[in-house]
Amino acid sequence: MTAKENQAVPRTRLSTHEVFNQPMPMAHDPWAGDGALRELVGEDPALARFGAELANPATREAAHDAQTCLPRLRTFDRSGRRIDEVHFHPGYHRLMALGMEAGYAASAWEEGGRHARHAAMVYMLSQVEPGVCCPMTMTYAAVPALRADDELAALWRPRLIARAYDPSRRPVADKQSVTMGMAMTEKQGGSDVRANTTRAARDGQGYRLTGHKWFCSAPMCDGFLTLAQAEGGLTCFLVPRWLPDGTRNPFNILRLKDKLGNRSNASSEIEYDGTYAQRLGEEGRGIQTIIEMVHHTRLDTAMAPAGLMRAALVEALSWASARTAFQRRLFDQPLMRAVLADLALESEAALVFGMEVAGAFDDPDRRPYARLTVALAKFLSNKRAPGMIYECMEVLGGMGYVEEAPLAMLYREAPLNSIWEGSGNVICLDILRTLSRDAAAGAQVDARLDAARGQDVLFDTALDAHRDRWPTLPPEAEARWFAESLAQLLSAVALMERSPLAGAYLASRLGAARGQIAGSLAGIDAQPVLERALPH
Repeated sequence: MTAKENQAVPRTRLSTHEVFNQPMPMAHDPWAGDGALRELVGEDPALARFGAELANPATREAAHDAQTCLPRLRTFDRSGRRIDEVHFHPGYHRLMALGMEAGYAASAWEEGGRHARHAAMVYMLSQVEPGVCCPMTMTYAAVPALRADDELAALWRPRLIARAYDPSRRPVADKQSVTMGMAMTEKQGGSDVRANTTRAARDGQGYRLTGHKWFCSAPMCDGFLTLAQAEGGLTCFLVPRWLPDGTRNPFNILRLKDKLGNRSNASSEIEYDGTYAQRLGEEGRGIQTIIEMVHHTRLDTAMAPAGLMRAALVEALSWASARTAFQRRLFDQPLMRAVLADLALESEAALVFGMEVAGAFDDPDRRPYARLTVALAKFLSNKRAPGMIYECMEVLGGMGYVEEAPLAMLYREAPLNSIWEGSGNVICLDILRTLSRDAAAGAQVDARLDAARGQDVLFDTALDAHRDRWPTLPPEAEARWFAESLAQLLSAVALMERSPLAGAYLASRLGAARGQIAGSLAGIDAQPVLERALPH
């Protein structure tokens, strides 16, 4: 160790005591330290570089600054002119630049690109700074929605996938790269966007919108896909933040939301007041047009909880590996090993099922399967995340409950992805609707399940029980139970194909080897589970 490096080591000998049995914080590399992820994706030098940059202490510091030095709304300039701007800490911009330049929004749409690579980036970045994922996810997801208008696509698409970050306030035509947001939710309707009251009137050049949006995340994006009632019915529009002549489009930011988590992301409440917009798709087909964006944001809301769980697990494993209690390492104590193994199973199952779904996004023939399973993955992983992350926090005890450790941030973040673009009930009803309307989706899922028959008796028994319980679609009141059961079966299939932990998952999730509380396992060999989960 050089003298300079030695100066950076914190003091452990203090005037009243010596600090010991306190594990040092670790900047985990979410690529190099995650063997399961590398197995699923394959060797990828670009993702390796991305992971190394996320492990960089300077990046971690920028993430911490973004999460603690919160966005500030500036409604007016000092002379009283309206500007409606949100100002961010430089740490936020550093993370945005890192993600955009690495291809977070672009990698799925480039020549030879894959949604699986994009999903891996969501999983990795969510472990470090989840807030910046929101604007980049919407930018990624807007690309397929633009297929509804060739002229708008020609202007916006190349800039959405430009692998650059430009937060300047300029018209889209003057920029190399842009970001895209989404604003659908209104006070009276929530997820029921058909109840939207925002109005759209033709003005000769385009449309003018008047109305409010109750939630508009990332209001400093360059454009927004939004819904409004036109003469022909609910219609999708693209609202540019800056007009072609360089002036500001009326886009009134009323306030920033004071949220539980996702603090670095400036979710807002806005009003359109004669706001210029361009129609995307036909009048009256707004939901059908914007659903392409929603479908792709859903992939990210399925992958993000997997990343949050992995980050929490790494903290718990690292602490337990270096902390002693009652003259033994926590990691070596049987009850702690049972808890950690159970948490590791939850984490890997979320990753493997999420990447299975991402792979289906890459195969046009499996689009019906992707449409259904992305909702199942989102539902199951997000319902598991809060409890799993809390258990990781408890491993650290009081240290996990204070803000200096990342567990508090991860725990606050855990409910978000279930609420975003459709809460649990909305997702379950969408699953039933998909199965009732899209025979191909149900057929592809059934084929996937049937192909796994005979590999494990626990799986066969659970599949039979599922089908005996619901020979047809379940009643609406049982939709959550049905979705949980089907998602666990598909997770088991994915694990049987891709993970050595499949047997432990089957025994503990589909068999009778687990109680309802994390760590209440029986007959599960914790050693291979923990060896695989440990960050390297």
